Order: sequence, then C-alpha cells, then structure tokens
Amino acid sequence: MVPGAAAQVVGGKVTGAEAGALLAFMASKVLGQYDIAPDGTPALLLVAPNLMATARELGVDAADFRAWVCMHEETHRVQFTANPWLREHLIAQARHLAVDLAPDQERLQEIASRVTERLPELFSEGGTGIADLFATPEQREQLATLTAVMSLLEGHADVVMDDVGPAHIPTVGDIRRRFTERRRGSGAPDRLLRRLLGLEAKMRQYKDGAAFVRGVQAEVGVDGFNAVWTSPETLPLPQEIADPTAWVRRVHA
Repeated sequence: MVPGAAAQVVGGKVTGAEAGALLAFMASKVLGQYDIAPDGTPALLLVAPNLMATARELGVDAADFRAWVCMHEETHRVQFTANPWLREHLIAQARHLAVDLAPDQERLQEIASRVTERLPELFSEGGTGIADLFATPEQREQLATLTAVMSLLEGHADVVMDDVGPAHIPTVGDIRRRFTERRRGSGAPDRLLRRLLGLEAKMRQYKDGAAFVRGVQAEVGVDGFNAVWTSPETLPLPQEIADPTAWVRRVHA
C-alpha cells in the first residue's frame, strides 16, 4: 500500500528525528580527531565541550585528560606525516569502499526487506553496525582490510599514550582505567546504539590494535614493529591483527 501525503510527511519527520537523535548520540562521543582532510589540509581537531563534559563525568584531572587526548591525536599526526604514503593509501581505500557501499534504488529495496530478519545480527557482539546491511561478501572483505589498518593506527596511538604518558601526565593510570570503563558503554540502551552504529566495532579497534602492536614489539622490538610503516604491503592483514606472529613471519621472514 502506498502511504498518503500526510503519512509520508509524518513518516519523514519521524525518520528525520531518529536520524537527528543518532547523530546527536554520535557527536557526544567524539573528543578529538586528526582529520586527514582528503581534499584539504590535515588538522588536529578537538571538541572542547565534549572534553570538558567527559572529564567531569569521569572525575579525572581536566588538564591531564586534555593532554591525554591530545597525545593520542598527535600520535596520529606523526603516523601520517612521517609516512606520507599512508594518508593517500587510506583515502584511496576509504573512497573506493564508500563508492562501492552506496546502494542504488534496487539495492535499497533489498536492504529494507532484510532489516527485520537481520536486526539481531546487527546487535550481536561481532557485528559492524549498519554497514552490515549494505555490504556484499567482497565489500566485507574490503571493509575488514580497512578496519585492520584503523586497528593498527588506533592501537598504536593507545600504546604510545600508555608508554609515554606516565612521564608527562601524572594521572594517566587513573584516566586510562576510567576511560576504558566508559568505552564499554553506560547501560543497555547505550550499548545497543553503539552496536547498531558500529561504535562497538570501533572500540574493538583500540583493544585489538593495541594487542597487535604489543605482540609484535614483544617478538621483534620497536624497530621491528616500525617496519609496518614501510608500504601498503607491510600493513597488517585482517587475520594478522589477532595473530601478531603471522605478521612477523610474513614481514620479517
């Protein structure tokens, strides 16, 4: 049945309100970002209201918390500026995937018909969020490859924060402990939204990436790990994020 004009107007407003609520939820979680600016100049961005609110929420030293977040984002800046090829590689991969994932009208109808049956999967621990509705097996493979790189970048930044932080940020241990709890979500509705939006997968990038970095460094040291920044071929494959030894064998064989 085709909805009438009034129903379409009401439906559009409801959908817009839902989209606005989701965007507001996501915006409240962003503290800072090193923007690689595909068509502009990269810059370190901080969301001051979120930083201040989160420091109060966690009950941590505000100045130390700001320095801690800045250290994370500054590590990203070093990752990209010290390895110029990395920015172009990541931009190219993300653009290619974005174009592939954009559904046409026929695909949208197919997606809509599968929403109900796949909703439990979206909320599962291993899901990657709404993108699961759009991706074909080939696209999921591309997404996994891109996620592996993001896990490397986020995990490496977290390792640097933990290793360098104590010398410059007195309360870093307390900040890390409380912030890790925050990443888990504050309640059932919060966790469900995180899974739906793919934020749970984003949180896993920090944990899995840090485990990969530390695992590689344990086997071949920091210098051996730094071979990861050589070229696209030395970036970790999806299966290697969970198996640092496999990366060491492939790259240092």
